[in-house]
Amino acid sequence: MPELAKKLHVVATADGVLIHPVSPKGKPDGSLGVRLKYSSGEVAAIRLEHEHDASEVRIEAHGILGLLDLGSAKYLLCITQREEVAQIRGKPIYVITDVTLVPLDSQDEAAKAVQSAAHLQSQGNTAVHEDSDHDESEEGDVADINEETSAETGAALEPSEQATEVSKKEPASILKNVVQNTGKYGKFAGKWFSRTPPATKPTQEPATLKEAPKEAQTDDTRATAEPAGSGEAATEVPSKSDTGNDTNTTTHKSNVATLTPRILRSAKLFFSSRSFYFSYGYDLSARFAEESALSTSSPLQKRFDTNFFWNRNLMKPFIDRSLDLVILPVIQGFVGQRAFSIGKSGGGESDVVVGAAAKSEEVVAAQEDPAKAASQSDLLITIISRRSVKRAGLRYLRRGVDDSGSVANFVETEQILSPQDWDNKQKTFSLLQIRGSIPLFFSQTPYAAKPVPVMFGSESTNHAALKAHFSSLTEHYGEVQVASLVDKTGVEKDIGVAYQNAVQWFNEPDHSKIAFEWFYFHKECGGMRFENVSILLSTLEPSLRSHGWTTLQNNAATAKQSGILRTNCMDCLDRTNVTQSAVGAWVLQQQLSELGLSIDLHSDPKTKWFNTLWADNGDAISRQYAGTAALKGDFTRTRKRNWTGALSDLSLTLNRYYNNIFGDYFLQACIDFYLGGVGVEVFDEFESEMMTRDHAIDMDKVRQSAIEKCVQIVLEGSDEDLRHGWALSCPHEADSLRAMPFEECVLLLTDVALYFCRFDWSTEKVGSFEKLDLTDISEIWRGTYVTSTLAPSHMDEEKNVGFALRYKTNGHAVVRTNTRSIDNEKAVEDSKTESENKKPKKPGETKNERLLAFKALPSKASSERDEVKQICDEMHKIIMKVREMDHLDLSKAPTVQEKNVISLADAKKATSYVESFGYSLKKLVWA
Repeated sequence: MPELAKKLHVVATADGVLIHPVSPKGKPDGSLGVRLKYSSGEVAAIRLEHEHDASEVRIEAHGILGLLDLGSAKYLLCITQREEVAQIRGKPIYVITDVTLVPLDSQDEAAKAVQSAAHLQSQGNTAVHEDSDHDESEEGDVADINEETSAETGAALEPSEQATEVSKKEPASILKNVVQNTGKYGKFAGKWFSRTPPATKPTQEPATLKEAPKEAQTDDTRATAEPAGSGEAATEVPSKSDTGNDTNTTTHKSNVATLTPRILRSAKLFFSSRSFYFSYGYDLSARFAEESALSTSSPLQKRFDTNFFWNRNLMKPFIDRSLDLVILPVIQGFVGQRAFSIGKSGGGESDVVVGAAAKSEEVVAAQEDPAKAASQSDLLITIISRRSVKRAGLRYLRRGVDDSGSVANFVETEQILSPQDWDNKQKTFSLLQIRGSIPLFFSQTPYAAKPVPVMFGSESTNHAALKAHFSSLTEHYGEVQVASLVDKTGVEKDIGVAYQNAVQWFNEPDHSKIAFEWFYFHKECGGMRFENVSILLSTLEPSLRSHGWTTLQNNAATAKQSGILRTNCMDCLDRTNVTQSAVGAWVLQQQLSELGLSIDLHSDPKTKWFNTLWADNGDAISRQYAGTAALKGDFTRTRKRNWTGALSDLSLTLNRYYNNIFGDYFLQACIDFYLGGVGVEVFDEFESEMMTRDHAIDMDKVRQSAIEKCVQIVLEGSDEDLRHGWALSCPHEADSLRAMPFEECVLLLTDVALYFCRFDWSTEKVGSFEKLDLTDISEIWRGTYVTSTLAPSHMDEEKNVGFALRYKTNGHAVVRTNTRSIDNEKAVEDSKTESENKKPKKPGETKNERLLAFKALPSKASSERDEVKQICDEMHKIIMKVREMDHLDLSKAPTVQEKNVISLADAKKATSYVESFGYSLKKLVWA
């Protein structure tokens, strides 16, 4: 089995981009390499027969992040800059500081990117390849999204001019870079984003490439490998991800091309944001005690915890081919380390910290009198935070829980205390803590400075999700102690109460399995008295002592942590980090006491490094979730709070507010795409609405549940037989085709009637329903149903499909509203709103006729057009049966007509200038 390559050369050869490992001496290793074919992006193992020409331009990469597949365009993500941040058991831990994206359109484009990146590497920097020569698409110049700030136009640039300097300063938020530094990153080689990729010149296979050896080939490559010595490269069978089953690799003819520059820019900034960490030999996804017991004979990617494997989807083409030599898993979160030494004084004096630094070799022992210093303990503290890929994303776009029990901003943080030389004969300690959003269904608008949490879903739905969450926690960590830091008054009170009540419900059958402590942080620590978090520590101390921590000695666990502290506030950022750092400090002092040592983490100025380490952790998690450093960071660093810190927090709050409104929706779409939760169609959704929905929630499941609830309420006590139920979209007002905004509804078909139900999706209740006899239906038609012409997806006549029907009220049809009053059933005519009554009738309509219109929703089960056809055909079939049973004239039964509900041309006429201007303005700001 080939080992994971620690250094790679990336070369644009004639038949594809070649990745091959480099030996420690800097020469190409004779083991397997990997080739990615142009255009298709097919991946295969390859054997290098000879070294490449020294004159060939190449990228020296520290690893591969994966393949960014945008359908018609594919890009290889290479790690081109890294920084060592820690060492665990002698194995270096790195943070990614820069990446390069290599296009796979053609050798010419790949070579330009490699040449540009190689030039920047020679200057100590890298960037996405740029080119000022570009094509214009039919829908506008792609450079409009990524306009160059320089005055150069037309002529091709030299590599040194193409290169874009990336700042080495403290990383700003990704959003700020994407929105404010648009011009800084150039035009990203406009040819890459042309709708017609440049043709690849025919080339011959290079003589230096041979087929992969049989013992190293996968089953797919063995099936088609040519005989050895043929002088031809191996021919590959497309991997699983190339067969079209993966939504990310299916060619998607959409407007994604217009967003490609921004997608690439976001990818570069996202993965270069000092948020991603890796190691070639240490499993960062595993807890310290578990990693020590794992066999290192299996590839790292196969033992890496998928909950924290952030580039697993991007690596799928390589994983499918078992190309372990280039599969480098990364985590998102934080890794930080500080070495320190404690001098143990004689004569009953307190122990003192005599030195502390980022690396053990930088620790300088205090120049004390040798007679005073009896001994010195050299120790190392390491913090590792692992963000979960489940329900991953940004502050207001990923809140609460999903159906599977996964919560937003779930982070597992491990604090490790060890000897500096990792001597296994000495004790090493490991403490785990977790944070995560409140495990209930709720949302908050990003458009308010103090947004009110809005809970949704029924009590049973919330209880099921909370049960799934805590059942998973107890399975993984043992006992759970909850520390909820939300306010007991104001906008946070209701969700805090709901959380407490739900945990009580969960505990009833099993008698207090989950310990719950609600600490009113803002009251107890108000007036900048954050030291009062010690009150909470006193309350939690029995649980912390009961759970303990893991202790290892002589490669064996002498004690194991039996439970976990789960901390949350609203964002699980600022209040949470203050609390977690306080817990970490308390536990560190207990562990040092076990070693016979004692230090003062609160007042000794030589222990500020501990506070700084935890503050750095809090800032990292906060940037990844909210786009800015953590609030209250001054207290975490210094254990003191002042007005300077308060003013800094105000600035950060305003920055977060800006992020939430103007950039998070697009970045959330990118994150969902990177993790494989959605395909490239997510960018169509963003282009249409300038936002993206929560894809972690299975809408088909939610809609099916709504149908079942409507059946339960609407048909209760009825002897009618349900034939079908559908979730559809309908105008905001009945008797209209285009009353905006459209809303989701439920349509039920029984053996005698049709029920039109307006459903409250927040409370999962039926708001109102309208019943009409099937014999009263006078007209049905189906066809194109375009309600907006603002975005390309709005005008797709295959996706925008619906049907409409007219029926005679005749005093039979009624609307029933779900209220507490007895008289809540009204005739349709009496239930009409004032605007509906004032609406003039169209030619052919009579006073007693009413119109209902429905539009198909996207579904995994079938296309929109097929669903509409199935609904109309089924409705017509039941109508015919009813009329036959009632001995009515079948010739007068309505037939299903094929005609537009609203044609594209009519929709364009109906789209006002104000709507178009508003959308254009929003697109200018958001995109």
